[in-house]
Order: sequence, then structure tokens, then C-alpha cells
Amino acid sequence: MSPVSPGPSRRLLLAGALAAVSAAVTGCSSGGAATAGGSRRLRIGYFAFPSGDLLVKNRKLLEKELPGYHVTWIKFDSGAAVNQAFLGRSLDIAALGSSPFARGISGSSPIPYKVAWVLDVAGENEALVARKGSGITDVAGLEGRTVATPFASTSHYSLLAALRTAGLKTSDVKLVDLQPQAILAAWQRGDIDAAYVWLPTLDELRRTGTQLTSSKEIGAAGKPTLDLAVVSDELIARDPGAIDAWRKAQARALRLLKSDPDGSVTVVAAELGISASDARAQLGQGVFLTPEQVASPDWLGTDGAPGKLLTYVTDTARFLAEQRQIDAAPAVDAVRKAFYLKGLPDVLK
Repeated sequence: MSPVSPGPSRRLLLAGALAAVSAAVTGCSSGGAATAGGSRRLRIGYFAFPSGDLLVKNRKLLEKELPGYHVTWIKFDSGAAVNQAFLGRSLDIAALGSSPFARGISGSSPIPYKVAWVLDVAGENEALVARKGSGITDVAGLEGRTVATPFASTSHYSLLAALRTAGLKTSDVKLVDLQPQAILAAWQRGDIDAAYVWLPTLDELRRTGTQLTSSKEIGAAGKPTLDLAVVSDELIARDPGAIDAWRKAQARALRLLKSDPDGSVTVVAAELGISASDARAQLGQGVFLTPEQVASPDWLGTDGAPGKLLTYVTDTARFLAEQRQIDAAPAVDAVRKAFYLKGLPDVLK
């Protein structure tokens, strides 16, 4: 298959955004400043993926920080859908992978949002798996085979990096754009030979597959991916205090992941509808930073001093441009402007 085209224009994405997210955001106005009852509203996008986000949602940590707000949680299946929702002004805050974020801030009309937090660093919770019995034992063995991944995701980015390391071009394999649940269905039908995807779908594939590589290995080789959290420019202008409160809630969740592992397992199991043993195993595959690490020079950084994440995002965009996934990578200054660091690290104390 030839390299994936850079994709539709922002205008076309915007036109498709309403259809893509209308079911999830029914009843939400574009501005999102207040509900009919007069209370302030926050629309938060999340993934059914083990992280501190699920603790914030389940334990209503944000509502405790903002008792006068109406908080709506909207589940998404991919970063591409999150990007479309921001284009449609249907979200205030959302989880988003580093690769779709790099895409979002690229081009002549970047999406009006900024990164404000790091949820986790991709580890063994995203991986490339080949079907047992396919004869595929390494990434090079994917030549001529059908490989599925959600396009414009961190898994897509990691798959491209894995292929290049193995000496393969995208045209050497048949790449198929499928969301996690569709990947599982295609796997069960025998339509695909391999897939790069994240938990919990990943664990389903592992039952009848062989893992070839993971985002932990690819990150260690110089292509790390992260699950970030972004905030809309509109929210930054309208209500920066809500972002401070949200960061405090996220910081508390990260601390709970370490201080109350059993309680965290219970929450993740409930949110994902899985057993406690599966939830514990899935949490163990992620890399969760402390709040202090998030705001350190090694990661997000602080107000006036962006951390290494600036380099990671810049490098990701350049790699995507080299792979013809985007037209051109943004300049470093443009990436820097897409960071919202005001209040860090003081707000975490």
C-alpha cells in the first residue's frame, strides 16, 4: 500500500467533526461556558484506557475541586476523533496521544488547543502483535502482510517507527485504518495478520498472538510516545482557574496510583468492566509519572521553561513529515506556543 496521504483539509475535518462526535456531545453548546441552570460546565474527553483519568472521573476528584461546575465526561476511541471534536468546539479538556497532538498543531490552521499535562508514558500498554500461526516472528516478517492500527494515533506513529527500523517502507505492507474494537473483530475473522494497538484490546490480541515489539522498546530507541492532556484555547482565555483545579485533580490521581494501588485497581476494573486481576496487570504495563516529574525539565516543564516534551513533540512532527503523514512539521517556536505551562509547578503544591 502506498504511503498514507496527509489527509483531508482542516475545513473538511471540521465538516466531518459534527457527524463524528454529535452523539457524544448531544446537548452541548459550542461555547460550553454554562449549562441552562447557570452553573459552569466542563466537557472532558477521555479514553477507556488505564490511567489517572479514570480515577479523576470515577472518584469525582474534579467535582471536589470545582463544586459549582457541571462536568461531562465523553468517551473517545482515538486521537483523531478527539482532534475533530476540538475542531468542532465540542471539548474543553481531553486526553490525547503525543502523535495526534503533533498532527493537530501542524499545518497552516493548527487546532486551537495546548498541552497542559502528561497522563502517562507509553510502555507495554501499546504493542505490535502478530497472529500465531502466521509465520511472522519479527517486524521484518510483516512484508506483504495486512497490518491494522488506528491511523493518526500513537500506535500508528510507533508502527511507522518500527517498520523503518526493520528496513520496511509503508508500501511494503498493507496498512489498514481500524479503531480498537474493529481491530479485534477483524482479528477474530482472520482479516488481518498483525495489529499495533493499546489496552484493553491489546490483551485480547495477545491471547492468540505473538508480540513483536512495544512502545516501551520503541521509546527506548528514541521514539517515545505519551498520553497527554490538552486544553482548548477558549478555556485558557475564559477560565484558567478551572485548568489549575483540573491539574490538582490529575496530580491527586497520579499520587493515588502509587499510594493506593488496590483502590486504583478497583476503580479501573469498574470503569473498564474487567476483572481486578486484569486491571492490575494493565496498570502494571503503563509508566505513570509523579506530579513532580510531570512538571520537571525531563517532561512537561514549568512556566517559562518547557521540558523535554517540547523536543519529543517536535521530533514526532518531523518524523511524521518524513513519513508523509503531514505536509510539514511545525517550527520549534510553533510547538512551544502549543504548551500551556502557566501555574506550574506551584499549582501542584
